[in-house]
Amino acid sequence: MKKMILLAAFAATTACTSMHAPPNNAQLKQQVADTERAFAATMAKRDHQAFAAFLADEAIFYNGPKVLRGKDTVAAEWKPLYEKPEAPFSWEPDQVEVLDSGTLAHSSGPVRDPQGKVTSRFNSVWRLEAPGKWRIVFDKGERICDCKKP
Repeated sequence: MKKMILLAAFAATTACTSMHAPPNNAQLKQQVADTERAFAATMAKRDHQAFAAFLADEAIFYNGPKVLRGKDTVAAEWKPLYEKPEAPFSWEPDQVEVLDSGTLAHSSGPVRDPQGKVTSRFNSVWRLEAPGKWRIVFDKGERICDCKKP
């Protein structure tokens, strides 16, 4: 009887596992790209509270030579960017990679001024946190030189 119960439990576990296979790398990349777009939408919608919800507790954002450490610090420093009616910039991912473990990801893409001109490029590192939520742990933007070579 015990063997039958164990076999039934194993069969049920196996069936559930096969029905809910973990996402493959392409699906994980799509999750991260969608998360990055939702993160960027907080700026367009002027929703600072939603912005903060994407931050990992130990997030690190580079702000020029200044390094912002921790969710509360990053949220406080970015709050003024959400106060005016018009967004000061926008961004979107054009490159996303996810580790084979499915726990860490990198996203990168252009940052545009209000007129749509590309002014810089962002690089973000995302971590998969429980329960299945991607949160940003590192963010750094790099200005694009508008220099003309002779």
